[in-house]
Amino acid sequence: MISKVLNNKNPNMKKFILPVFALLVSSLAMTAFSFKNTDPEPTKVKWLTWKEAFELNKKEPKKILVDVYTDWCGWCKVMDRETFTDPKIAEYLTKNFYCVKLDAEMKESIEFNGHKFEYIANQGRNGVHTLAYSLLDGNMGYPSIVYLTETYERVSISPGYKKPDQLIPELKYAAENIYKTKSWQDYKDSQK
Repeated sequence: MISKVLNNKNPNMKKFILPVFALLVSSLAMTAFSFKNTDPEPTKVKWLTWKEAFELNKKEPKKILVDVYTDWCGWCKVMDRETFTDPKIAEYLTKNFYCVKLDAEMKESIEFNGHKFEYIANQGRNGVHTLAYSLLDGNMGYPSIVYLTETYERVSISPGYKKPDQLIPELKYAAENIYKTKSWQDYKDSQK
């Protein structure tokens, strides 16, 4: 059939059909040789509220990582953008922790373990949430990460911005129960 069209004596028909034919052939060739991306979608950290983490932890206990931040904290934003998006960090966090984002200046109250944690105005820069205050022992620097056991006992407080390679040892220290046998300093020294 294509040869009949190409052998047709009408020059206008050839001008029309040849480009369409070329487009069809090139489309088929590109489809045949295109490679599908088989890489799995990168793991992303699933950030939870305190209540969501609490409910999940009742069903399947895990360590809890609490990222205490504020909206105005520049280093918090850098850590979100550069550290928590690192594939190794995201994978390790997803596997070993329930991850909670806790705005140290949020106004909603949180009830937990028989206590009501609330926002207090006129404290710090823009007020403070008493759960953040309690978790950080009143040392309100941001970002700060608080590591908790499955039973909500504090493992450690880690203030300041961390690059991915700085955060991995901390994650392992908490998740792998190294804190039960070594101080943080001894563990850190052994990693050099």
